[in-house]
Amino acid sequence: MNTSPIPAVRCHAQNDVLVIEIHNPPINAGALEVRRGLLQAVESLECTPEWQAAVIIGAGATFMAGSDLKEFGKPLEDPQLPAVIAAIEACSKPIVAAIHGAALGGGFELALGCDARVADEKAVVGLPEVTLGMIPGAGGTQRLTRRVGIARAIGLICAGTRVPTLEASRLGLIDHIAQGDLRTSAVQFARQLQGRKCRVAEETVPQESPQQIQKAQEAALRAGRQRPPVVAAIEAIKAAATQPIAQALQAEREVFNRLRLGAEAHALRHLFFAERQAMKPSVDDAPRPFSRIAVIGAGTMGSGIAIASLDAGLPVLLMEQDDAALERGLQRVRDHYAQRVSQGKISVEAATEREARLSGATDWQRLGDADVVIEAVFEELAVKQAVFRQIDLHAKAGAVLATNTSYLDIDAIASVTRRPGDVIGLHFFSPANVMKLLEVVRGRETSPDVLATGMALGKQLHKMAVPCGNAFGFIGNRIYDAYRRQCEYMLEDGAWPEDVDRALQDFGFAMGPFAVADMSGLDIAWRMRRARAATRDPRERYVDVLDHLCERGRMGRKTGAGYYCYTDGKASTASDEAVRGLIVDASVRRGVARRPVLPEEITRRVMLTMVNEAAWLLAEGVALRATDIDVVLVHGYGFPRWEGGPVHWARQQPRSALQCDMEFLVQASGHGARLGNISLLLDV
Repeated sequence: MNTSPIPAVRCHAQNDVLVIEIHNPPINAGALEVRRGLLQAVESLECTPEWQAAVIIGAGATFMAGSDLKEFGKPLEDPQLPAVIAAIEACSKPIVAAIHGAALGGGFELALGCDARVADEKAVVGLPEVTLGMIPGAGGTQRLTRRVGIARAIGLICAGTRVPTLEASRLGLIDHIAQGDLRTSAVQFARQLQGRKCRVAEETVPQESPQQIQKAQEAALRAGRQRPPVVAAIEAIKAAATQPIAQALQAEREVFNRLRLGAEAHALRHLFFAERQAMKPSVDDAPRPFSRIAVIGAGTMGSGIAIASLDAGLPVLLMEQDDAALERGLQRVRDHYAQRVSQGKISVEAATEREARLSGATDWQRLGDADVVIEAVFEELAVKQAVFRQIDLHAKAGAVLATNTSYLDIDAIASVTRRPGDVIGLHFFSPANVMKLLEVVRGRETSPDVLATGMALGKQLHKMAVPCGNAFGFIGNRIYDAYRRQCEYMLEDGAWPEDVDRALQDFGFAMGPFAVADMSGLDIAWRMRRARAATRDPRERYVDVLDHLCERGRMGRKTGAGYYCYTDGKASTASDEAVRGLIVDASVRRGVARRPVLPEEITRRVMLTMVNEAAWLLAEGVALRATDIDVVLVHGYGFPRWEGGPVHWARQQPRSALQCDMEFLVQASGHGARLGNISLLLDV
């Protein structure tokens, strides 16, 4: 029995052209065995007179969709990718990259090191290293810049843009688009290059005005929030025009090695793997087939869900209770596509095709054709139950019945139907056609194939679908609710709203909790609080500042005042005397002597609160995996990606200090606060 490993790189000759094939499924990552195999193949090409050129191609569905990220947290073994690319450039015979699927990161750097690039029409290329906390480390900043110029290279590299074949060809990143079989086309192209070498590294950087470069740099720094990888990438790209190639390549590699071992890259790699784990099926059952979607409720959320479904190629029925409301919803969708066309984001033909798949109705009988019915009406249990009674009467047998709810009990909604096994929660985030997160909530009786269908639908809608159990707030809002309460406690302790918001923005959140509350509308939280008032333990620590703001008509941005005041839509930089008076009154009633609350304390209390609630979510089975919690917080709640999520943050803290601080925090949070078992998060 032959137990020898299958080689990661296999070679065979097509007459005078050597075909070098990468075999490292599923994405042909540039792992050590791949690098060794490529280097050996290039050496064989050089010393074999019969072979006059070579083609590098990937087996399976892709060329090389990146390096092996699992190697990046430890010392890299030789040969490293720069050595492989140097051998390709030093080889006296031309080597062509044949690209299908994706050539990303090290895969695209490998392709740029070849003498030419041939791609099929569906390929994508790009350098996403900055989004992983690094910079390209095998010549990407130098060779890409020599093809597209400094300004465009800054835009592409700092955003980690994936460039499709046609655009890549226009930019000079692809030399030939294969019309038929990619391998055949690449071999023919390689024969045409016989006797010639075309090294991108020897090209000169295109001339640009200083203004173009400055504009691109400012835009990249703004979009990248001046994170270290963005700053470093810009410096490396600009060096292409000022330093000899060998010096620039060495400097690039040194920066790459420093950043890949840093905390930011470590956090982003953690998140990269967490995202892929979250998207894996959590049940073995196959999803039910679906091809038609019905969305009930044509408001902002329902219209957004409809747009996301149309963008995914699905026919959509949008339903409302009367013709006027339906027409407003349909017009929202039409306006969206008209805006996309005017911005040049999609063609007129694409917009027309998507709108043609949209229909509207007020007649419940029309539900009978839908494979998945998504309810997106007012966030009130009685209202949703009334809708589900109608859905139960009119939806066909086997249809998946989904509720878009942020907090409500899925089982209570399913209980009014005769088929609770068909009911699932699909918690979209607003705007639903933009936000990537989708919590897929399983009820007590949800059938496994229905859960699988929810996950499959999320994937088709290009969402980050995360499975979770049925509990108040699910994963995200459960943690956000605890986080918000802790921030309110800090108001009573001595902070002002702007102190809290500023500290958390400085940590990396897109917005602080009080600015978010004003933007969402304080009446939403107020309504939820009143609904839960009867079950609230009077001994629980409860801050009523928001309640008093709403009683005074300060509902946030939409009323011109909330925690902050708004003039012409612009927020004041600090809370006013009315808000401060309510906060001081709350402190007095609590018997709290107000004191300065420093940014470091604000940030740590928030993080400890998130970690504690995460431990409970895992213990209760609401979250399937600890890393799912990080995915939810990053994609739905503005948690900074470069911190990896609250679970990753906790794993970087000294365990004894973390435990001690959490015990103190729970004690300070008052009656009913519970200490979670953090070992569930840390012991992995």
